[in-house]
Amino acid sequence: MTVPTPGPRPADPRPPEERPAGDLAALRAEVTGAVAALDELADRPVAEHPAAFERVHAALGRALSAGPERG
Repeated sequence: MTVPTPGPRPADPRPPEERPAGDLAALRAEVTGAVAALDELADRPVAEHPAAFERVHAALGRALSAGPERG
């Protein structure tokens, strides 16, 4: 049995202005800031927790989707 060789990653279908920033330092800072904000959740109302988790999820998604273009 042979194992298929993976092909190139598909191109980002979004228009260039909607693609994540390619600056690795900016992506790292965004993720770090979003994750650091989770430390403050203990002092915040539970109703605010989902928005904080959404910010982390979005920041991680942007960083991961930048892929090899990130710098």
